[in-house]
Amino acid sequence: MKQEKKLTPREQQQVAETQSQKVEAREFATAEELLRHDAGQTQVPPAVAKRLDESIQREPKPARPWWKRLTGGG
Repeated sequence: MKQEKKLTPREQQQVAETQSQKVEAREFATAEELLRHDAGQTQVPPAVAKRLDESIQREPKPARPWWKRLTGGG
């Protein structure tokens, strides 16, 4: 009869992590498709999101298009 070894709590955790990391393989047609998929799966840390928002607010506003300046359009 085969004797089964009991796993320690640490080994059980490692087995659970390994099983949760198994992900179905997927192919993407383009790099953009891969990046969109990754962005949807990745959580941005709140501190990074805040710094990004602040950085975007400091960016200069785009200039009005030449045709709006020429015609005085709003």
